[in-house]
Amino acid sequence: MNKPLVGIVMGSDSDLPVMREAADILDEFGISWEMIISSAHRAPEKTSNYARQAADRGVAVIIAGAGGAAHLAGVIAGHTTLPVIGVPIASGALNGVDALYATVQMPPGIPVATVAINGAKNAGILAAQIVGEGQPEVRDKLMDYKEKMARQVEEKSIRLQELGIEGYLNAKGGK
Repeated sequence: MNKPLVGIVMGSDSDLPVMREAADILDEFGISWEMIISSAHRAPEKTSNYARQAADRGVAVIIAGAGGAAHLAGVIAGHTTLPVIGVPIASGALNGVDALYATVQMPPGIPVATVAINGAKNAGILAAQIVGEGQPEVRDKLMDYKEKMARQVEEKSIRLQELGIEGYLNAKGGK
């Protein structure tokens, strides 16, 4: 098995449905990854050890997802020089806004790249772009992915022109 290039960490198993999107997109680009559950609050020693040892295991980027107080990405960033991408997870009374603020408001010297609430797919793409700087085959897959998205947009535009608004919405299954 290849050494993992991307570490995916989540604060709770309840984050797994969102964080699997990062793993799925990394698989699409052929990038190896590892995934663990580790809480900045409930398992602080495990979390800091993971962050400190990741580079030695070959990890190049860490994606960290957490809801609520969401200190996971920041704690990891404080213990490593690797790029860290934070994924705020929608949860609780504030539906992820608290996680977004906690993830994006890092002090100087401890950067965390932050994607949208529940944006694990974009975190995976950003990790692939970082890894791709040293791997032309990953860059090629990313280019193919972007070209595929552009084709899909054009196909939808053509279909809208052909069907009109009502026909297009009905074909999609509703308004």
